[in-house]
Amino acid sequence: MRVAVVGDTLLDVDVSGTSERLSPDAPVPVVDVRTDDRRAGGAGLVATMLAKDGHQVTLVTVLSDDARADELHTLLPDVRVVAGPSGVATPVKTRVRVGDHALVRIDEGCDTPPVPTVTAAMTAALTGVDAVIVADYGRGVAAAPALRDAIAAVAVTTPVVWDPHPRGAVPVPGITVATPNASEARRFTDLAGDGVPFATDAAAALVDAWDVRAVAITLGDRGALVGRRTPRGLDARFLPAPSVTAGDPCGAGDRLAAGVAVALAGGADVPDAVAAGVADASAYLAAGGVTSLLAGAPATVLAVPGADRDALRVVHRVRADGGTVVATGGCFDLLHAGHARTLSAARALGDCLVVCLNSDDSVRQIKGPERPIMTQDDRVELLLALDCVDAVVVFDETTPDQALRRFRPDVWAKGGDYTADELPEAVTLAEWGGRVVTVPFHPGRSTTRLASALAAVG
Repeated sequence: MRVAVVGDTLLDVDVSGTSERLSPDAPVPVVDVRTDDRRAGGAGLVATMLAKDGHQVTLVTVLSDDARADELHTLLPDVRVVAGPSGVATPVKTRVRVGDHALVRIDEGCDTPPVPTVTAAMTAALTGVDAVIVADYGRGVAAAPALRDAIAAVAVTTPVVWDPHPRGAVPVPGITVATPNASEARRFTDLAGDGVPFATDAAAALVDAWDVRAVAITLGDRGALVGRRTPRGLDARFLPAPSVTAGDPCGAGDRLAAGVAVALAGGADVPDAVAAGVADASAYLAAGGVTSLLAGAPATVLAVPGADRDALRVVHRVRADGGTVVATGGCFDLLHAGHARTLSAARALGDCLVVCLNSDDSVRQIKGPERPIMTQDDRVELLLALDCVDAVVVFDETTPDQALRRFRPDVWAKGGDYTADELPEAVTLAEWGGRVVTVPFHPGRSTTRLASALAAVG
C-alpha cells in the first residue's frame, strides 16, 4: 500500500539498565545503563511501523535543522520524508527504565510551538496514495490550514484515519474514522463513565461534533467501540481484543491506527478495519511493543481482517514452551458433530491446534460453483468459537501444502477411513520430520448430506 502519514515527528530515546544502589547525593536510584535505543517518535513511529510491514510510506511533517533532525533522517531509511521547516528545536522524549519498570521520562524542547508553515511539497505528497493517517501529537502540523484543506480534499476519495491528541486540532470534517482512546474521549466530550456505555455515548457525541463518518473509541486491552451515523441513528459496534499479556503499551495506538488505515485501503469497511487494527495492536504488544521495531528484532506477525487470532504467534508461543503443534484441514462448510469430534480428537494430540481452512476460491475449485455455503470469514469465526481450535490459516490452493510449510506443524491430523500413509500431506510433513496421524472417523455425518437435507426442508 502507498500510505501518507501526516503529523508531528519527535526523537524517542529509551534508556534501560539496572539499579542496585542509591546515589550518595540524594535518595534516588543509580541506573547502570545497558542499552540506549533511539527511534523516530510521533508520526515518525507510525511511518516506521508501516515501512517495516513493507508498505510505501511518505512522512509529511516538519523538522528542525539541528543535529537531532539529521538523526531522525537516519532513523527513517525506508521512509520518504517530505518535511517543511519547524522553526524550533527537535523535541526529544527520553524514557529511563529499570527492567520493566519506568523510572522517569525527560522531555526536551516539548513545549507547544507555533503552527508551522506548510510547503507545496507537503500538500502534494497526499495525492496518489491509498490511505492517509494523521498522527497528531499536539505540535501544530495537523492544525495548519493548508494541510487541513489538502486532507479534506483527499478524504473525498481516499480513506483517512485521524489519531487525535488532547492538545491538538480537531479532525477535519468528512474523514473516514477518528481513533481517540477513552481518556482522550473524556477530555473531548466532558462525559463521565467507563467501558462500553461511556464509549457508545462518546462516539455518538464526537461523530456529531467533528462531523466525521465514524469514531472508534479504543479501550485498551478490551478492544474498541465503533460508532457510525446511519439513517436510523447511531450504529455502535464493540470489537473485542484478543487476550494478550502485554507490558509496555507505548505505540499501541499508533499500531492500531496503522492497521485500520491499511485495512481500509484494502477495501474493508470501518468495523472490519477497526477489528483488524485491534488485532494488529494486540499482536504488536504480544511481540514486545516498541522493542519489536529495533534492528534485528523479528517482524511482528500481524493479523488480517476476518481472523481473530494469529496462527504464527500461537505456534511460536507453543514452540517456545517446548510444546507440540498439531494441524488439520478442510473446507468446514457447515460445521456438524463429526467435525467437532474430529477437531477435539486432533487437539488432544498436542498443545495447540491450527486449522488450515480452504478459502472460498479453493472450495469452489474442489466442490463446484455452488459452494461454499458459508463464506470463509464466517467459517473462520465458527471454528475459532470452538475451544479446541487455537488458530486458523486460510489458504487459496487446492491443497494446504504451502500453508503447512509456513508454520511446519509437528503433527498433521485428519479424520477418515484411510491410513496415515495414504494422506497426500504425508510427503509435505516428511520435509521437516513431521508426523501424519488419523483420528476417528464418524460415518453418516457429512456437509453434503446436511446441505441436501436443508435444501429439502427449504
